[in-house]
Amino acid sequence: MGVWQLLLIGVVMLLGLAGVLVPVVPGPWFVWAAMLWWALHMQTGLAWGLLVGATALLLVTQAIVWHLPPRRIRGVGVTRRMAAFAGLGALFGFFLLPVVGGVLGYLGGIYTCERIRLGGHGQAVASTRTVMRAVGTSVLVELMACLLIVGAWMGAAIWGGPPAPAPA
Repeated sequence: MGVWQLLLIGVVMLLGLAGVLVPVVPGPWFVWAAMLWWALHMQTGLAWGLLVGATALLLVTQAIVWHLPPRRIRGVGVTRRMAAFAGLGALFGFFLLPVVGGVLGYLGGIYTCERIRLGGHGQAVASTRTVMRAVGTSVLVELMACLLIVGAWMGAAIWGGPPAPAPA
């Protein structure tokens, strides 16, 4: 597998991560499809294992999200700017402090956006709580699952060893 193909898979995974934050785009499906594409081209035990793990994780994630209260985005005042702050915070947090940092970064992104918008600490904390009650939990569950899959793929792509020989 060439560098350009790996970069393209990475771009599709990044689109999937962004898609988790945008309700119209099926973000987890993009991440899974990129993982499938990679596994089909690598054809190693590690690649197939990661694909199976990603599939299981995304199925469990969907079951969890379906059991959470429905999203009420418009009534709370969630904006694209807030989604961008939350997503970037989760992404940076995940790589600075693996796994736990994603949750902290997500919350920090929402808080930072609200602090800029509202000006005060107390108002920003109250608004962050309201947002998390309405939409944050379901988005956070999907985002963390996708971040774990992307992180596992990055680890395997970097340290996974040479690709399998091409079939004759």
